[in-house]
Amino acid sequence: MTKGLLTSIKSLSGRFLLLTVIFVMLAEILIFVPSIARFREEYLMNRLERAQIASLALLANDQISKDLQEELLVNAGVFNVVLRRDEARQLVLASPLPSPVMATFDLRDVTAFELIRDAFSRMAKPSPEIVRVIGAPSERGGLLIEVTLLTSEMRASMIDYGIRILILSAVISVTTAAMLYLAVRGFLVRPIKNVVGVMKGYAAAPEDARLLIKPASTTTELREAEEALYSLQTQLTSALRQKEHLAQLGGAVAKISHDLRNKLTSSQLFTDRIETSEDPLVKRMAPKLVNSITRAVTLCESTLAFGKAEEQAPSLREIGLKEIVQDLLENERVAIGDEDITLSCAVPDSLQVCADPEQLYRVINNLVRNARNAIAATGEAGEVTVMAEQLPSNSMIRISDTGPGLPSKAREHLFQPFQGGASKGGTGLGLSIASELIRGHGGTLELESTGETGTVFAITLPRA
Repeated sequence: MTKGLLTSIKSLSGRFLLLTVIFVMLAEILIFVPSIARFREEYLMNRLERAQIASLALLANDQISKDLQEELLVNAGVFNVVLRRDEARQLVLASPLPSPVMATFDLRDVTAFELIRDAFSRMAKPSPEIVRVIGAPSERGGLLIEVTLLTSEMRASMIDYGIRILILSAVISVTTAAMLYLAVRGFLVRPIKNVVGVMKGYAAAPEDARLLIKPASTTTELREAEEALYSLQTQLTSALRQKEHLAQLGGAVAKISHDLRNKLTSSQLFTDRIETSEDPLVKRMAPKLVNSITRAVTLCESTLAFGKAEEQAPSLREIGLKEIVQDLLENERVAIGDEDITLSCAVPDSLQVCADPEQLYRVINNLVRNARNAIAATGEAGEVTVMAEQLPSNSMIRISDTGPGLPSKAREHLFQPFQGGASKGGTGLGLSIASELIRGHGGTLELESTGETGTVFAITLPRA
């Protein structure tokens, strides 16, 4: 039972119930304190009014007997009455006092703090006392009225009134707390539990689109939470589908790369014989063919390693950037054919970069080919330029083109595979691979600018 109680208190509705009871009781206590003081004041004022009525009856008829005077004092609840009229202080009614007067209270000019202090001071004293009470007569019955009375009846009445107030406060607190508890469970706890249930169901099967939450709450905060959860679920589901797509693609590419590597290895054997040819044109083109086939074999081996989650780290060393750029631009010029596209190299002869030559070749080649395809899609003339500069702490390589710029979808998911390529029909894999390879070098690949006048990609490589 204790464990169940602790569990209830730890819940949102349980804590809200507990706080409601505490705060309502605190409010009732703040009401209770002045109420007791007010009850005591009204009790004493009532005794003064009764004493005034009794004294006026005596003044009206001086021949009232002793027994009647005593009856008037008993009905008024006092021992004696002093009335001041026309500056003359007169003992109107009197009876023997059982003990001396222990305190005097003047109700004519008293503060709220004094009333509260005197009330609780009286409740804290169980022994009865004789006290003197002074007040102003009502209805212009004189200048002052003074009575003496015993405190036992007043204290008993105050305690009885206080108990009734506390019982009423407890009933109000419990009723209010129960109503608020039910309201909170209906308007807050239940919708939150529904959201938690959706989250648990989605966690068990995130690929199932039927388990996506449907924002329907009319509460602003809960509606915002549901919309945020829906956005998270849709993004996560899309990412999981993309991962699954990549895994399937990886398996297919690994199989293709395996067979392609075997065929390219056989081609390498033929290129060895071509290099021995005496034909001048063959001698000039053979080294480029050998380099292309070697790069293709290396790419296939890297793809197979990637499919096994064993991608090789870049082999960093100081290399001449211009030689790599010129080599890949010459290969691209062969592929251009009849297209009116100019490929330019603006790399200083002495510029050295710290990079893996094969991986850097792939990165720049991807960017140059994307730029060339973008210009070719317009059917107009254009230019692709590879430029570089040496900075104090890094090397900066820029690939710029005069194409039409990247579409908005490509800019939103620029380096994410299968989220929209840079050109029509593209998969976006080229930029994703290039970005990953540059990160392996400790550098960055960023879109520096794009628009109607062209696009510029910037590669930053650390010098060391």
